[in-house]
Amino acid sequence: MKSTQARTSFKRGLAAAAATLALITGSAVAQEPIKIGAFLSVTGGAAFLGDPEQKTLELYVGKINAAGGVLGRKLQLVSYDSAGDSEKARTFVKRLIEQDKVDVIVGGSTTGETMAVIPLVEAAHIPFISLAGAVVITEPVKKWVFKTPQTDRMACEKIFVDMQSRKLSKIALISGNGGFDKSMRAECLKVAATHKIEVLADETYGAGDTDMTAQLTKIKNTAGVQAVLNAGFGAGPAIVTKNYRQIGITVPLYQSHGVASKEYIKLSGGAAEGVRLPAGALLVADTLPANDPQRAVLVSYKKDYESHYKSDVSTFGGHAWDGLMLTVEAIKKAGGTDKAKVRDALEGIHGFVGIDGVFNMSPTDHMGLNLSAFRMLEIKGGNWTLVK
Repeated sequence: MKSTQARTSFKRGLAAAAATLALITGSAVAQEPIKIGAFLSVTGGAAFLGDPEQKTLELYVGKINAAGGVLGRKLQLVSYDSAGDSEKARTFVKRLIEQDKVDVIVGGSTTGETMAVIPLVEAAHIPFISLAGAVVITEPVKKWVFKTPQTDRMACEKIFVDMQSRKLSKIALISGNGGFDKSMRAECLKVAATHKIEVLADETYGAGDTDMTAQLTKIKNTAGVQAVLNAGFGAGPAIVTKNYRQIGITVPLYQSHGVASKEYIKLSGGAAEGVRLPAGALLVADTLPANDPQRAVLVSYKKDYESHYKSDVSTFGGHAWDGLMLTVEAIKKAGGTDKAKVRDALEGIHGFVGIDGVFNMSPTDHMGLNLSAFRMLEIKGGNWTLVK
């Protein structure tokens, strides 16, 4: 009898210990942070993209954690500076996947970096939200790849619609040789005829070029050119803008959304006056009507960023806000960090009001934005104004 009682008591003790261990283990798992991986061009030639993206992620990971985290778990940002280098990007993404074991990756400031890592994230089956602009990132659709910025094709279309409204149909193209530049140039050439735009000249420049006078002189001497479109980002467009004025070209100049930050205006100086470009509504947030669906989100982000960092907000930081908040939304919908469930939740997001626009993802659209996500802006008095 005593032996039976002892065995029963021992079993009960074992069961209690197991239950306690399970409780402790379960609690520990519940408290494990959600790891958000990032690789961004914080330094180097694309720092104007990566720096505000990094700052945005840091700011809002902190704010989310201060508010209790996501599903009771804190966020942990694991971020590397790829400096715009595709090989570094691949190295860091391998590290994020294999060593850091992140749950989601938000990053890729440039198209080149993004395209370089897509095979890695696809093979690893990890949700990846790119912050780069080229249409090739999500067309054709890649199962695990999403993006937040409007595409270069959309930028071409928005510009061509504006040109049509001004009765401009014969244009010249000038573009850089980077991944984004090449992609946007190609997309503009593809959709030009659809918008009854005729390209009379097509010039290019190198990433390290400091003077585009020769290319612009050819454009100036091309008979019939009514407007010029510069497909590019970084320092190149500012040089183009200055040289454009220096040699006395008087037809309208359009730039891409790749220069949608105050840095472009600062670098270009007075030469930027009158330049038009498509961009997200963030740059003119305070002038939007009260009933604009994005206004509240844009004004809040602008206030948070500028008060915290004492510097101007840029649309590039907005790409990171969207990437992070879409991730949070998907994790909530998935009920956790199971990668397949998070991917499915991302693909099913509908009506999400972000910085870049209102997102409506689907199995055939991993960006989820339409042309309404772009506003046409003109630089007047050294600032952005909304073209009515």
